[in-house]
Amino acid sequence: MTICIGILLYPNAQMSAVLGLTDLFQLADEIAGETSAVPRMCVQHLTLEDGTPHLVFASDPAPNSRPDVLILPPSLAQPITAAAAAPLTNWLRACHAEGTVLASVCAGAFLLGETGLLAGRAVTTHWTHAQTMQDRFPDAKVDADRLIIDGGDILSAGGLMAWTDLGLKLVDRFLGPITMAATARMMLVDPPGREQRYYSGFVPRLTHGDAAILKSQHALQASEGRDAALGLLAEIAGLEQRTFLRRFQKATGLTATDYAQRLRVAKAQELLRFGQKPIEGVAWEVGYSDPGAFRKVFLRIVGLTPGDYRQRFRS
Repeated sequence: MTICIGILLYPNAQMSAVLGLTDLFQLADEIAGETSAVPRMCVQHLTLEDGTPHLVFASDPAPNSRPDVLILPPSLAQPITAAAAAPLTNWLRACHAEGTVLASVCAGAFLLGETGLLAGRAVTTHWTHAQTMQDRFPDAKVDADRLIIDGGDILSAGGLMAWTDLGLKLVDRFLGPITMAATARMMLVDPPGREQRYYSGFVPRLTHGDAAILKSQHALQASEGRDAALGLLAEIAGLEQRTFLRRFQKATGLTATDYAQRLRVAKAQELLRFGQKPIEGVAWEVGYSDPGAFRKVFLRIVGLTPGDYRQRFRS
């Protein structure tokens, strides 16, 4: 039995990811062959012309007529437009209906979104694209904290280089954890398990059109989240407190408290990466008198403790 992995060469697809995934799967297939493991794995590169798929490359001389998995790679250009995606979506939906697993990397999630298959489902993309994707596909549940989301028949991976995580995830699924671990060791990459929030920064939503809330956001940004008293923020916005809380969450997608905490944590990340202060000093500088409370908030938002974050990312 041969598992066929298709990679779609859509407009502006990132070829380094296409070729990297191809090498990863071919390496995994070689490793699996050394242990006589079945099934084996082949790779196809596909384009779509006039609604018909065309084979550009195949690692197997007799590939399957339909790929078991179809990967939508990342793009270094802006996310694909609805118009550019339109010729591809019917075929992608048909493949999915016939049992093909669809998987996206980074901005490839926008092509996946255009199929309509993400309604009510969790998906990830590059953290800088997250708000654009949520606005464009409001029925999807965009979670940019996660580097990879495995929904069984639909997978998505977040960053530009998350194709390594997706590739290893698929190797694990089809060839097993031993082959996956051996492939990761050979490529000197971490096995799946990272999270995108380790790397992302806080990108506040500022284009929501609520001028009153924007005033309070500017005040929060100026104080780096330290001046977050509800009465003060409501006064700056010129709103009654309950109205302020409701409109703030609607406009920003966050409560005012969570927004302020994310600003403080973003400042703490900067201090941990580039400064020399102990963690207690960092906590105090960003507005936490209790280092234990700071550690809990930092871990919740970043996914790492302040100490682990400093060890991993210190400049």
